[in-house]
Amino acid sequence: MFTGIIETLGVVKNIKHENDNLHFTIQSSITSELKVDQSVSHNGVCLTVISIDDDLYTVTAIKETMLKTNLDQLKIDNSINLERAMKLGSRLDGHIVQGHVDQIGKCISKSSQNGSWLFTFEYDPEKDNITIEKGSITINGVSLTVFNSVKNKFSVAIIPYTYDNTNFQNINVGNEVNLEFDVIGKYVARLLQK
Repeated sequence: MFTGIIETLGVVKNIKHENDNLHFTIQSSITSELKVDQSVSHNGVCLTVISIDDDLYTVTAIKETMLKTNLDQLKIDNSINLERAMKLGSRLDGHIVQGHVDQIGKCISKSSQNGSWLFTFEYDPEKDNITIEKGSITINGVSLTVFNSVKNKFSVAIIPYTYDNTNFQNINVGNEVNLEFDVIGKYVARLLQK
């Protein structure tokens, strides 16, 4: 479980294909605090650390992960949002995030708001995911509050700190992002469908 509060940005240093899997080697300021078998959120995707070497560590994404996320679009030297799993007994500053991306969304609008940024995203409504006004959403692992929620679109406002300390600074119109919809909302929606 995660909170959606990004700890640091990592940098992709190597990408290795092995059958249907992709191995990503990441350089990060938190590498020295990691251990093999630990779960780390990478742009909102929970991946397991499989090896550590100095300030580099490696994780593997399988085919199922690649089909539901934007990880296959990563390139060498891209920045990636990182968060270690939350500790029980700590403050939950964001919201409950599983690290299980539901689908990809696309940025359809980005505008400066005189000190903050307004992003609008659209997503495929056929996958039965929903947002609600003032509800939570995770975008590339960042816990945010939804507004302007309609059937397959929503907006978020990004404060300068978040913009400067996550890869939101690299998201532009047309870019795809990982979306994890609010876990409580997903369960309620499924119950209502039955």
